[in-house]
Amino acid sequence: MTRLATLHDAVNLSQGFPDFEAPQAIKDAACGAIQAEQNQYAPPYGTKAFRDAIAADFTRRYGVDVVADEQVTVCCGSTEAMMASMLSCIDPGDEVIIFEPFYENYGPDAILAGAEPKYVRLREPEWRFDPHELAAAFNNRTRAIVINSPNNPTGKVFTRDELQLIARLCQKWDVLAISDEIYERIVYRGHAHLPMASIDGMADRTITIGGLSKTYSVTGWRIGWAISPAALTGGIRKLHDFLTVAAPTPFHAAGVAALSMPDAFYVDLANDYEAKRNLMLDILGRHGFTAYEPGGAYYVMADISRFGFSTDSEFAQYLVKEIGVATVPGSSFYGDAAAAPQTVRFCFSKREGTLHEADRRLARLSVRLQPEAPGQVTSGDRA
Repeated sequence: MTRLATLHDAVNLSQGFPDFEAPQAIKDAACGAIQAEQNQYAPPYGTKAFRDAIAADFTRRYGVDVVADEQVTVCCGSTEAMMASMLSCIDPGDEVIIFEPFYENYGPDAILAGAEPKYVRLREPEWRFDPHELAAAFNNRTRAIVINSPNNPTGKVFTRDELQLIARLCQKWDVLAISDEIYERIVYRGHAHLPMASIDGMADRTITIGGLSKTYSVTGWRIGWAISPAALTGGIRKLHDFLTVAAPTPFHAAGVAALSMPDAFYVDLANDYEAKRNLMLDILGRHGFTAYEPGGAYYVMADISRFGFSTDSEFAQYLVKEIGVATVPGSSFYGDAAAAPQTVRFCFSKREGTLHEADRRLARLSVRLQPEAPGQVTSGDRA
């Protein structure tokens, strides 16, 4: 969709990256490291200073003791951290439970590791799962469950009750939780991020995936990490070494600077994104979408059934080519695209000017609108 956005000079609200600047302090740290000739291979698992910073930050904020030398592996982005974790912990024939809609790599990651993905549906508007459906997905072949909170693409923030239910099932069936928490700092009022590792009984059976990309607007740096139980770290590190050897050296120093940012930075970050979220919801509501309010991350899923297209992919193609706004078809986040609801995902990690330009272009959609079904409520009608 980004390629199509470029081809058709569209406003790109598809791929999840900001169009605004990264914090100056971490750019300066990266440039300083380059000028200081930190340009050769880093230690494969990350510099000691960076691993110490990751461990100290997690322990300070969540009260979960992390020993950097035994538990932290720095990878080439959270995507590689997830892949290294799966390859190191999953055997052919295992099953991996994945909530859908899901970040599109999780299913293929499980397949590449030799496992069979088992999907459990999150249902709009609040993106809740059915506890009985989840319990039925666990069996003696289940090796891991993937959790992504805040969630891409829905913005769902899993509650303590939901995480505790998942934890009980993991403990009952001796299952590992792989928790992608890359959006942990982007959470809105009324919601709170809880790491799966902080739930009673889960510190020794949770791999926590994190990274710099989303919080600090540096998706191109490819710096992520896995915080794992000490017993699993050796396997993750071996796979990481075979996959990529080491993450880019200058950005380790930038990572130390990033994790030293004052608390006020994160308050401002969440507030700024909440304002962008509200603007995005207002835009979508005025132009006929049924948009589902996210509790975190920087995406909005929206129902597009009122526009009269046969599939969400067809709608997304029309939107980018004829209207000039790029999105992602929601069906791409489901195991069975044909069984997915008709939705698209909008990314709002953009300048306000970018969102206002999308607003102007989406006004042309009114000619495609069909009458609302009785009782249908759009985001513009919410209290």
